[in-house]
Amino acid sequence: MDAGIREVLQKFFPGEEIVSVGPHGSGHINHTFAVETAGGQKYILQKINTEIFKDVEGLMENVVNVTDYLRRQIAKEGGNPERGTMRAIPTVDGKYYYKDAEGGCWRIYMLIDNVISLDQAENEEALYASGLAFGRFQAQLADYPAQTLHETIPDFHNTPKRYQAFEKAVEEDCCHRAASAAEEIAFIRMRKAETEILTDLLKKGELPLRLTHNDTKLNNVLLDPKTYEAVCIVDFDTIMPGLTAYDFGDAIRFGANTAVEDEPDTSRVSLSLSLYRAYVKGFMEGCGERLTPKEIETLPVGAKTITLEQGIRFLTDYLQGDTYYQTSREGQNLDRCRTQLALVADMERKWEQMRV
Repeated sequence: MDAGIREVLQKFFPGEEIVSVGPHGSGHINHTFAVETAGGQKYILQKINTEIFKDVEGLMENVVNVTDYLRRQIAKEGGNPERGTMRAIPTVDGKYYYKDAEGGCWRIYMLIDNVISLDQAENEEALYASGLAFGRFQAQLADYPAQTLHETIPDFHNTPKRYQAFEKAVEEDCCHRAASAAEEIAFIRMRKAETEILTDLLKKGELPLRLTHNDTKLNNVLLDPKTYEAVCIVDFDTIMPGLTAYDFGDAIRFGANTAVEDEPDTSRVSLSLSLYRAYVKGFMEGCGERLTPKEIETLPVGAKTITLEQGIRFLTDYLQGDTYYQTSREGQNLDRCRTQLALVADMERKWEQMRV
């Protein structure tokens, strides 16, 4: 076992024998390990990416407060709070993370076993289960005071600000790449007004501020491997104040796309209406009566806005020299952008069929 990891584990489990530590999962943000003690208890150990999450204190305060609240809600509903949400483990000092000598920040969760996660929807049942899980998440946390949350990534879904950063990148063209993305730049500029729809409705008080997950990908829902029923939602690092439409939109962008995120052949990109409807059905059932009529009306707007926003972010990073998103080949961020914009275009063609 690495000496640094041994030191970290002693801060959480002093004197306890650790029998195994190994890499876990496929996440790209934090370094994640599975840990097992001699007593057979299993945990998730993570080194938090402090380049992205600079306020670790605020992040862990969000996680602990929200998961504690969720456990109480799940217990009231007759569910199993130990499998229904994550549980962070404190250090011997009572803190929920440990900062090592090099400044690395570590945390530990109980491991929820006998579950699977999917990187792509294998069928409508999986997307329905995901929608139901995130709908219940909205319902269970509908009364949580969203304004008390820390913004772990400020302006994360502030689409107008994302657009401004895009225009600045185009103007500066520091890597001389704008010419290769002329069609994509024009596509985004034609939809500038649409980047402001949801933020304007929030400012006018027509949409309520909610606690939002902000990373509602299918693979953040742990599923029962036999029934495909949702067991637990994970990855609470981006829990922040936001709009229900954001969470709905990101789930559709990821789950109902017929192509992978960096598909070079955009003819393979489309919105699967069957997967879309499966998610909508689950989400609406999970939310119950907790959404306002305006929130329901703007769910498709969220799908289009978040997909456009992600395309803007990929293109901005491409223009700036691929400094934010990891790439494994030249032009990958441009391909990612093109995939998102192709999905936006297909949503526009299917707009009437997307109404909830």
